[in-house]
Amino acid sequence: MIKPADLPETLSLFPLPGALLLPRARLPLHIFELRYLAMIEDAMKTSHRMIGMIQPLETGADRSQRLHKIGCAGRLINFSETEDGRYMITLAGLSRFRINDVHEGFAPYLKGDVSWAGFERDLGTSETDEGLNRASLMKSLESYFELKDLTTDWDGLKDAAPEMLINSLSMLCPFEPEERQALLESPTLTTRRETLVTLIEFALRGGDSEGILQ
Repeated sequence: MIKPADLPETLSLFPLPGALLLPRARLPLHIFELRYLAMIEDAMKTSHRMIGMIQPLETGADRSQRLHKIGCAGRLINFSETEDGRYMITLAGLSRFRINDVHEGFAPYLKGDVSWAGFERDLGTSETDEGLNRASLMKSLESYFELKDLTTDWDGLKDAAPEMLINSLSMLCPFEPEERQALLESPTLTTRRETLVTLIEFALRGGDSEGILQ
């Protein structure tokens, strides 16, 4: 178990558009860029083995300013190397963080001074969602997957615990980066489910509503 005192004040940052990591979820990644190969190697040398997943912004004066303020830290729990030097890794989501400052040093990748305040719940046990209407969600989801020509393990989804169901769908559905950021920043599992349902219904309506993400 990770305790608040175990969380570092500085994180290596991995800006990756469209990649969403949530607390208590897992994210497989294929690493091939030289700077991020170096980042993984450096993270493996630390006691915490954490990196910070963060969504990049489309605009900004330089790359250190083209980042959202909130990301999620993941701990390296699986690592393998291919014959041509690429890395296949898995991150276990630990806690969200807020970036206080981004700096470039001798490393080829960005690092951030971060705060964990306000995200203490992320280190706790699984959340519940008393308002989840699983039957209604699954019905909308079937239409959404048909629209997007997606397949999934429906039996697995029907049996999944609320947090696993909602977080898995948030990470796997082909939402836009800003929509994924809204899911990440949802303060509770209930608000994440509400945002998820809104995004699915928006897609099913053909994107004809206004300002669903304020």
